[in-house]
Amino acid sequence: MKCPHCQTNFHDKVTVGELGADRDAFWFLESQRCPACNRLVLQLVSKAIARVKGMNAVLAGNEASRYFVRPKAACRPSPPPDVPTEFAQDYIEASLVLADSPKASAALSRRCLQHMLREKAGVKKSDLSKEIDQVLASGTLPCHLAEAIDAVRNIGNFAAHPIKSTASGEVLPVEPGEAEWTLDVLDGLFDFYFVQPAVLQRKKTALNTKLASANKPPTK
Repeated sequence: MKCPHCQTNFHDKVTVGELGADRDAFWFLESQRCPACNRLVLQLVSKAIARVKGMNAVLAGNEASRYFVRPKAACRPSPPPDVPTEFAQDYIEASLVLADSPKASAALSRRCLQHMLREKAGVKKSDLSKEIDQVLASGTLPCHLAEAIDAVRNIGNFAAHPIKSTASGEVLPVEPGEAEWTLDVLDGLFDFYFVQPAVLQRKKTALNTKLASANKPPTK
């Protein structure tokens, strides 16, 4: 795993402590120690209760939830370094609060989405639903991303929540899975708008270096 304290990749034996069960789940505490920074990484894990032969039991692979306890960290990877800070910051904050408040997470993700559509897709400022319409009508997104971003509006049911569509940063009720889906959509848009162009530019720069060494003109 990557240490959420120092970002170093490491492999360490996971120590699991059983905390007990309540009406919701069985609870466990998983701990690992990063050899690079010597800090503990603690995760609270719940596993759904199953009835086996009339008794409560925990089945293998029956994990229901997982939360970082130390440090308070997102369960999603950070955006790639090619993503500008102005977009990455909202994404990171949305990831951090996802488990505690899906409503707050969705609000931050929608704000990031709206900012990106205005800056990268050139949509005219309006409410988020209409801005999504504009970018879909432009035909500039690959089909899979167009369908994904359209689902943000459909899951959110903007038509039923007018305030939601006009103020993307409002902390309002969300549908099940909406917060996670919006983060997934941002992942795809980050790759399309920032990562792939940066990869192509680095390859082009490397090619031009080789062409220059061979006294040939660079690619345009």
